[in-house]
Amino acid sequence: MKAHCKTGGAARHLSGADTVLAGIIKRVGPCALPLKPARGGYFAALVESIVYQQLNGKAAATIFDRFRGIYPPGKFPAPEEIARTPDARLRAAGLSKQKLSYIKDLSEKTAAGQLNFAAFPKMSDEDIVKELSSVKGIGRWTAEMFLIFTLARPDVLPAGDYGFKTAVMKAYRLKKLPDAKKLEQLSANWRPHRSAATWYLWQSLK
Repeated sequence: MKAHCKTGGAARHLSGADTVLAGIIKRVGPCALPLKPARGGYFAALVESIVYQQLNGKAAATIFDRFRGIYPPGKFPAPEEIARTPDARLRAAGLSKQKLSYIKDLSEKTAAGQLNFAAFPKMSDEDIVKELSSVKGIGRWTAEMFLIFTLARPDVLPAGDYGFKTAVMKAYRLKKLPDAKKLEQLSANWRPHRSAATWYLWQSLK
């Protein structure tokens, strides 16, 4: 697995390939994306990502803590445990009816072996997106965040992420939010470090 930007290689490549990014990188400093993929914990990461969907960080963290509090401390609850948990108990933790259905679907599919997590390290980005998208409530955006932050994949371009598109529009002085085609054109020279480029552009909004 290729390393992310903590090695400095991604930052050097991006700075040499794109003058706009060079300025952002100089201002932001070292990148904080994961250097190596997580060892397992894929199910837990996906449950957490569903909880955090469309919520601010503080509210999502509170709900996630309440969710964890349903189960014994320590190891993350197994898919089978979550699948067996009464809906009312999960709703009491603050999960919406919709997110509850997503987490239950993820738990049931994982328990049934329909998600082949063991094969993920050897699968292509696109194949992982397709497999994860079979779960209710997990679309391309959630799958791409999983690729970037859990699997440490170095060349992900989340063309549907609003924050990323806003950052590109501001940094490159575009008149409107870029579509996927425009982003592909702009990012051609960022390869194979588009995950790092995305992170730097997110940071440029702060």
